[in-house]
Amino acid sequence: MLSGKNILVGVTGGISAYKTAVLIRLLKKNGANVKVIMTQAAKQFVQPLTFATLSQNPVYTEFFNPENGEWNSHVSLGIWADLFIIAPATANTIAKIANGIADNLLTTTCLSSRCKIMIAPAMDLDMYSNPITQKNLSDLTSRGFLTVQANEGFLASGLSGKGRMAEPEEIFLAAKEFFSSKEDFSGKKVMITAGPTREKIDPVRFISNYSSGKMGYALAEEFANRGAEVFLISGPVEVKAKSPKIKVIAIESALEMYLECQNYFPNADIAIMAAAVADFKPEKTADNKIKKTGEQLSLTLSPTTDIAGELGKKKRQDQIFVGFALETENEKQNAEKKLSTKNFDFIVLNSLQDKGAGFGYDTNKITILTKTESQSFQLKSKQEVSKDIANKVLEIINKK
Repeated sequence: MLSGKNILVGVTGGISAYKTAVLIRLLKKNGANVKVIMTQAAKQFVQPLTFATLSQNPVYTEFFNPENGEWNSHVSLGIWADLFIIAPATANTIAKIANGIADNLLTTTCLSSRCKIMIAPAMDLDMYSNPITQKNLSDLTSRGFLTVQANEGFLASGLSGKGRMAEPEEIFLAAKEFFSSKEDFSGKKVMITAGPTREKIDPVRFISNYSSGKMGYALAEEFANRGAEVFLISGPVEVKAKSPKIKVIAIESALEMYLECQNYFPNADIAIMAAAVADFKPEKTADNKIKKTGEQLSLTLSPTTDIAGELGKKKRQDQIFVGFALETENEKQNAEKKLSTKNFDFIVLNSLQDKGAGFGYDTNKITILTKTESQSFQLKSKQEVSKDIANKVLEIINKK
């Protein structure tokens, strides 16, 4: 699984740097090509010779070799790597990366890397729990960084708590999982809807909702990263798709989304309805801006097309069809009704009652409901939630 993979390992100045030697040994033993970048602070804990011997490659610590002037290209290192693991990742380095500071070879290589970057935080418990550190970690996760969570345990300070770097075996397994899951949707066509719709009242006003599209776009990136060809039918949002495997089809109204879904659904292996589609639209749209007259204005609303309901009637046996339910009351009952009437394979329920879940947040807390089971998850970044949803899709595919 790791044979022939190019893995760049970044080592920063933490006491757990000694554990990274074991990680490098595991990577090499399983066939990976390993190169190591160390910060100056890291050299105070472990000598570069240790990592050079284990990786069977020179260790990079400076932008150039002071003896002969040979340049250590951060660009070349970033292009070479299939995965960049930073272990340990100190609070200082995490803060630098999160804010785009490139003042050493390691952080500069981060900015020029084309591959996924995996960080294994390591620091004292108060530094780890500090809101600044947590925000930096959240920001990195929202940008697609992978995190191997810190463990609880005895720390170098003599205190005990969360902040201890994950064990080398855990980081190694995370790297294996990254490569094993990378292409498990290869050859699959995935249609995803995202964001809100806008239903025009007049040329300058519309009916809409607070959907940011972040969940749908996170799903699109996850499936694309795992080999799928993704068709993302998106309402007006601020987020952008990054992967070249994602084709974005921009729409505005519920009718436009319905027509595009009709176009892409028949050829999709997987369809995920993550958009927040308006349930109602003005019965008539004014050609000109409606002027304020001091009188009351009444709008007659008519229902929009039930996109999921219409697609559910056409769903093939070999298709995976996934819905979303954002509820404010009787959450499970409403979601189960939707699951049945729309012909979904499973539905993703989130509640506005849960702090940090729903519109606009970078996090979400979901429950996945099938006709026979219910599985709840903790509050996570939407990137991590997208992995749980994709894994559920894969589970159903493997059962068919």
